[in-house]
Amino acid sequence: MKTEATGTTATTTRILALDNLRVVLTVLVVVHHAAITYSHIPLWYYSEPAQDPSGFLLDVLLVMNQAFFMGFFFLISGFFTPGSYDRKGAGRFVVDRLLRLGIPLLAYVALLRPLVGLGGYLTEDRQVPYWQHYLDTWDAGPMWFAEVLIVFALAYAGWRALRAPLPARPAPLRTRWIVLFTLGLAAATILWRIPVPTGTYVLGLPTPDFMPQYAAMFVLGCVAHRRGWFETLPVRASRLGFGAAGAATVALMPVALGTGPLASAAMSVWQSVFAVGMIIGLTVWFRERWNRQGPRGRFLSRHAYAVYVVHPLVLVGLGWALRWLSAPAAVKFLIMLVPALPLCWGLAFLVRRLPGADRVL
Repeated sequence: MKTEATGTTATTTRILALDNLRVVLTVLVVVHHAAITYSHIPLWYYSEPAQDPSGFLLDVLLVMNQAFFMGFFFLISGFFTPGSYDRKGAGRFVVDRLLRLGIPLLAYVALLRPLVGLGGYLTEDRQVPYWQHYLDTWDAGPMWFAEVLIVFALAYAGWRALRAPLPARPAPLRTRWIVLFTLGLAAATILWRIPVPTGTYVLGLPTPDFMPQYAAMFVLGCVAHRRGWFETLPVRASRLGFGAAGAATVALMPVALGTGPLASAAMSVWQSVFAVGMIIGLTVWFRERWNRQGPRGRFLSRHAYAVYVVHPLVLVGLGWALRWLSAPAAVKFLIMLVPALPLCWGLAFLVRRLPGADRVL
C-alpha cells in the first residue's frame, strides 16, 4: 500500500478507516442519549427514569460508553488538525474552525435547543415565560463538544505560532510509551477530580471530570499524525487493547462501583485503561478490516457531523411519541433506537441540502 511519502493508497485507506470510525462513534452518541432517556441517569431533555431492573443494563452501557467514546472523538479531531493547519495556514485554519464548529453551535443553541426543551416546559407548572425558562436552563447540549474543540483548535494555532511543528517523521509507538501515557492520564484524572468531581456541571459541560482525557487524546491525535502511529501500530495491538480493557474491567470495576476516595481513584484508573485499550483496539481493527467505503459508507460518513448536531431533535420527538408505551426500560430503548438511526441520517440529509449547510456540516 502506498504511503503519504510514496504516493500510494495507505493514507487513503487510513482516512477511510477513520471516517468509518467516526460513523460508529456518531451511532454511539445516538445510542448513548437514547439510553439516558430510559436509564437511572435522567440527564436529558426528555427522560423516563427506569422503574424495572433492565434499567441497570442501560446504566452499564452508559458507564462503559462514556469511558472512551468522546475521548476517541477528540483523538480523531486532533489527528486531522496538523494537516489542516499545514494546508490552510494560521488565519484560514482559525476561520475554518470557527465556521465549522461555531455556526453549528450557534444554530443548535438558537434553533434546536428551544425546540427540544419546549415539551418539558409545556408539561411543567409554568411560572415564567418560555424565553426566561430557556435562559434559566440554557446549555449547549451535545454541542459542548464543539465548544471544547474550538478552544483546543485555538490553542493548537497559538502553539504553532510560537514554535515550529513536529517533523513528519514516522516512528513506532512503543509499548512503554502507551503504559506511561495511560498511567499519566489516570494520575491526572485522579488529581483533576479533586476540585472537579464526577457529577460537576461547569460552563454547560456535562462531563468536565473527563477533561484530562479529552485534552490528552486531542494532543495524542496531533502527535499520531506526525509520527504515523495509526499506520505503524501492529495488528496484535488490537487484541492487546481489547484484552487490557477487559482485564481492567474485571479487576477494577468491583472497587470502582463502591463509594469513597478509593472507589473514585479506581474508577479513574479503569476509565483511563479502558479508554486507551478500546481506542487502540478499534483503531487497528478498523484499519485492518473496515478500510473501504461504498456508496452507503460514504453517505453515512458525509452526514455524520450533521447527525451529531440534529439527533437530539429526533430522540426527544421519539421520546414524546412513545410516552404512551408501557414496557421495560431496555425494551423502550430498543424500540426508540430502531427508527432513531435512520431518522437521524434522514434529517441530516435534509439539513445539509439547505443553502450553504454542506460547507459547515
